[in-house]
Amino acid sequence: MQPHQHDFLDLAVSHSVLTFGEFTLKSGRRSPYFFNLGRISGGTAMRRLAMAYATALRQSGLSFDLLFGPAYKGIPLVTAVAMALAEQGVDVPFAYNRKEAKDHGEGGVLVGAPLKGRVLIIDDVISAGTSVRESVKLIEAEGATPAAVAIALDRMEKGTGELSAVQEVEKQYGLPVVAIANLNDLFTLLQNNAEFGGFLEPVRAYRERYGV
Repeated sequence: MQPHQHDFLDLAVSHSVLTFGEFTLKSGRRSPYFFNLGRISGGTAMRRLAMAYATALRQSGLSFDLLFGPAYKGIPLVTAVAMALAEQGVDVPFAYNRKEAKDHGEGGVLVGAPLKGRVLIIDDVISAGTSVRESVKLIEAEGATPAAVAIALDRMEKGTGELSAVQEVEKQYGLPVVAIANLNDLFTLLQNNAEFGGFLEPVRAYRERYGV
């Protein structure tokens, strides 16, 4: 793993974003780990997370003109990532949406910079792909072009078929997906950390059953 991935996983564990045990996911699957980025709620932690996103994006070589954060988790993420990219010398505008249209003032569902050019979507994870689908519709309705999606963790497990949820998004929309870390990185963390040694085999079994 690269330094920004190590730091991201360390952050995830220390803030209980990444926890191990037995969890029932929305899909009904029993998972030996759970990931909830909503547990990042402090300034220092958010900055570390945003810097990991920014580093992953710079290393990806993707070209984009604007960042878009889908409500709700995407709103603080897109704001923080825009700031982190600026610290790294890449100053780009950002926007996000409301869940309900505002009927006064400026109105509408979009807040921030106008959606135009190549737009990068910032989110936490991709599960059913609903957030990406809604974001693509909003972006295209404004005449802009969806360019890619950036997420924190790629679980690398089957979606509705044999492809993973991330692969389904890539295939359906033709969008590259950049993740700070994925299941293989998580597996490496377990292999190299005695504290979590007891979860190595459950994660291995889960990967063999549902992984792609």
